[in-house]
Amino acid sequence: MTNAFLYFAGHRLSIAELTAARLDGDVVDVGDAWMPSDAVETTEIRAASLRLLAPDALTVSLVSAAWVHGAVNDPPARLTLCRTENARLHHVFDRRIVVHDRGVDRVDRRRYGGVWVTTPARTLADLARADDEHVRGVTATLARLHPYAIPEALQWFAARGRMPHRRRATAQLERLAEALLTTR
Repeated sequence: MTNAFLYFAGHRLSIAELTAARLDGDVVDVGDAWMPSDAVETTEIRAASLRLLAPDALTVSLVSAAWVHGAVNDPPARLTLCRTENARLHHVFDRRIVVHDRGVDRVDRRRYGGVWVTTPARTLADLARADDEHVRGVTATLARLHPYAIPEALQWFAARGRMPHRRRATAQLERLAEALLTTR
């Protein structure tokens, strides 16, 4: 799947031509690609910009997925991926990616721009389990952008058995839901 708004180095234009176009203000960086500076940066464009690093056997997750969903301004330095349901990987594709060996069910991922990305609800659930101040801020931003995903993330936890950091994650999501209700 190609996107008319994305340019990858070496495809239609060389890296030198894209760098010159960026200096002229004609294109801007987006993920692992470039796009016209007057185009709107959408979820589909952000995801499609990662297609060379995220094959079908992998799903964009965690802060990388939050970036695709618009909760982070700049893509993380290293793209975080997990395997799709039953795909097993036996080699590293690129030093710019981190691959977690946990599968993502089909209902917990969507295809944007030809790339699998965890849903906002699954992304919230995954991020809420992290014990990191930056990630908590990303979680709160994602919750504000996608408030419907909070109850879905809580249901995701309810449907699972025991897992690490579940109590902390559900407590954080409940606080975010309450805070969003009081600000409306």
